[in-house]
Amino acid sequence: MSSTELPDTLSATADEAPTPVRPRTARVAEGEQLRSVALAGCTLSVRSRPPARVGLPPALYVHGLGGSSQNWSPLMPLLEDIVDGEAVDLPGFGDSPPPDDGNYSVTGHARAVIRYLDSSGRPPVHLLGNSLGGAVCVRVAAVRPDLVRTLTLVSPALPEIRVQRSAVPTGMLALPGIARLFSRLTKDWTPEQRTRGVMALCYGDPSRVSDEALRHAVDEMQRRVQLPYFWDAMARSARGIVDAYTLGGQHGLWRQAERVLAPTLLVYGGRDQLVSYRMAGRAAATFRDSRLLTLPDAGHVAMMEYPETVAQAVRELFDDIGRS
Repeated sequence: MSSTELPDTLSATADEAPTPVRPRTARVAEGEQLRSVALAGCTLSVRSRPPARVGLPPALYVHGLGGSSQNWSPLMPLLEDIVDGEAVDLPGFGDSPPPDDGNYSVTGHARAVIRYLDSSGRPPVHLLGNSLGGAVCVRVAAVRPDLVRTLTLVSPALPEIRVQRSAVPTGMLALPGIARLFSRLTKDWTPEQRTRGVMALCYGDPSRVSDEALRHAVDEMQRRVQLPYFWDAMARSARGIVDAYTLGGQHGLWRQAERVLAPTLLVYGGRDQLVSYRMAGRAAATFRDSRLLTLPDAGHVAMMEYPETVAQAVRELFDDIGRS
């Protein structure tokens, strides 16, 4: 299957058309590099760290809704001795401008990841995704198994019949006009207020966030909310998740999860307010070659809250496939 042979999903008309404005450069931590890659239909910002040695297998990290490649900065250095890692900013997030066609569906994001992997000459890669990025990675692994060596999913956004109440406000961003309304209602919020609100939703214990990490997150929030397409990217991507949740047949995410051939590590947090902890069992039973790590005290971003534990589980996954 070619890199563009992905099923189209319904894409609701956005409240406002995206404005192709290049964002101010995001923060680059010590030891990281940030570069821009022009692809057909989009330009992606890619964050990387020099590997410990030449010849290590490649890895690609994909963030979740409202996140960026910075979400993987705590984990990447813990794995740099075993993989040559890169983290991508999905179109419209981080330091990547909006896609040319305004398509923020799960399929649209997956297509961007596939185009990057095809252009990079690096596959097959160890593919890691969180939340929306997890759903994107499932789709990539299902339709292009040749690109994926292993799959690691941290709280993947796979369809749930009974969505948690705490996840409803995020899902409501998918409704026409809600993003614009929320933008007006929160226009007087400070970047710190916004950041603390996001952390309260995403972290199992927000008090674990260091002062330095909070400061960097506030700076990034201040940068992001000033982008003219910030709310549009959030709203359209939220609609993309809702569309993917309702898509049936062979293109449904659970059906595609059944088709994944790559050895898979699943990571779920017991305090996750966005992806239910109870979905861990279903996921473990659906992916044909899976390992499950449950972290009772973690929230939605275990790779940021417990990076050492997640890194150890990834190492064990690599050890397993090395022995197979």
